[in-house]
Amino acid sequence: MKAFFPEDAVITVPAYFNDSQRQATKDAGTISGLNVLRIINEPTAAAIDYGLDKKGQGEHNVLIFDLCCGTFDVSILTIEDGIFDVKSTAGDSLWRRRF
Repeated sequence: MKAFFPEDAVITVPAYFNDSQRQATKDAGTISGLNVLRIINEPTAAAIDYGLDKKGQGEHNVLIFDLCCGTFDVSILTIEDGIFDVKSTAGDSLWRRRF
């Protein structure tokens, strides 16, 4: 029985990651044997999942936010005819703050 291990991968990262952190994540994927197709922000991935069944239903403006244990990420997208247009994305690590 052969174990399932994908060769191609799209990897999600927190929206606050800078370019060097994104590159380090991509490099780690490559070192582990993956063909990293793309690095995308976590809230953008959530928006893509949300919009997959919205094809043919006109234009949708979507605000996705992720308030997690130590981060706050947000993306604003327009979804129309299966095209996901990311208007803006941002994030912040909340470890240094207390609510």
